[in-house]
Amino acid sequence: MDNVTDDKERKEYLKIQRNFRIIALAALGVLVSGAVFYHLVEHFSWLNSFYFCTITLTTIGYGDIVPTTPAGKLFTIFYVIIGIGIIAAFANQLLKNAVAKRHLNHPKKVKFKGDPENL
Repeated sequence: MDNVTDDKERKEYLKIQRNFRIIALAALGVLVSGAVFYHLVEHFSWLNSFYFCTITLTTIGYGDIVPTTPAGKLFTIFYVIIGIGIIAAFANQLLKNAVAKRHLNHPKKVKFKGDPENL
């Protein structure tokens, strides 16, 4: 029975890792595409482009760098709507990956509050 459970947990962990890699690539793609756009259209330096994308998609939004062209403003509207969702999914998957890895390495030590086994 333990081998079946271990195998099931390992498969779940591998699935979570695969999803993590896919979402991480999507998040990186969003950051890079935004940086390229802002570098070319808004004429931000590469550093400022990545800085702006990171600050914007993490919803910090200092406001020290802002798009000034109509194309930049329009792009930013859609960039934020799409990008924040991808970054949120990445953060969620990052946590799932960490919990699954910890559970796989220490199955008896990690207990979840909502698990029926803990009741």
